[in-house]
Amino acid sequence: MKAPNFRTLDLNLLRVFDQVMAEKNLTRAAKNLNMTQPAVSNALNRLRESVGDKLVVRSGYGIEPTPRALALWPAISDALRQMEISLSPADFVASEATNTFLLGMADATAAEIMPGLVRIIERDAPGVSMRVLPLTTRDPRKLLDEGQIDLAVGYFRAVITDLTAQAQAGSMPAFDHQRLFTGEYVCIMRKGHPLATGPLTIKKFCAAHHLLVSFSGRPYGFVDEALASLGRKRRVVLTVNQFFTAGQVVIGSDLLTVMPRHFVRVTGIEDQFVMRDIPFDVSPVHVDSLWHRRQGQRSDHAWLRLAVAAAARQAFGDT
Repeated sequence: MKAPNFRTLDLNLLRVFDQVMAEKNLTRAAKNLNMTQPAVSNALNRLRESVGDKLVVRSGYGIEPTPRALALWPAISDALRQMEISLSPADFVASEATNTFLLGMADATAAEIMPGLVRIIERDAPGVSMRVLPLTTRDPRKLLDEGQIDLAVGYFRAVITDLTAQAQAGSMPAFDHQRLFTGEYVCIMRKGHPLATGPLTIKKFCAAHHLLVSFSGRPYGFVDEALASLGRKRRVVLTVNQFFTAGQVVIGSDLLTVMPRHFVRVTGIEDQFVMRDIPFDVSPVHVDSLWHRRQGQRSDHAWLRLAVAAAARQAFGDT
């Protein structure tokens, strides 16, 4: 295998390679680099000659990396990130910044995190603005990829599992994440509900009528998955896309709903609920921030992530 001559290697070729690997698409990589697609293709050809490998081959509408490319990418990507940090130290000054950041999160998460985040902005970055957009999906990678949001915060179980699997397989995922806090889901019903007293068994839970908070509108969630694994199911009468709406409906009906325990205390109507443990095992709520790697080393984005993490610590303590 041909070894590259680093004394003559153009380091710009590595930047192109990094973006192509991250995007798996020459057009998007060219857009990120502010280059034309032919220029990106030419840079790849030059790097191929240097390393003696095809690096990527066309596959459908994108490209597929070779084993050699997958082996090279982690080291090249990390080296580029370190160079960016060293050459662009702290160019974001919070006290002088006028950035507008776009955050995607559910109302339950925003209700907990945003008060602390506003305090941080008022204290440290008075010129910064935040726009919180409602999430309508448990997989916000497309929104991040297209730049519709800068940071997503929520319960992204399947996404984190996929990113972990990519990393374990030697591939550099296009997205990074950070654990903010861990909680649990509980069953909520109105005071005076027939199930508000006595043991809440799985049989009684399944026999009741339910309200499901579903960002996508799909009438099937992780609770239903857990029940299906036990050979059971429940009757979902209504789906809504906000936890606040769910709470208002529940206190005026005999529907049960499931929501994060931490959210109940910020509803303003906690005294009208009866909160019961779910009578079977469900996964804990791992709330993460998620972002695209191409923004990962930007100093303004780094400040945003640190501010969101600090606001989460204020709300929940260290996790």
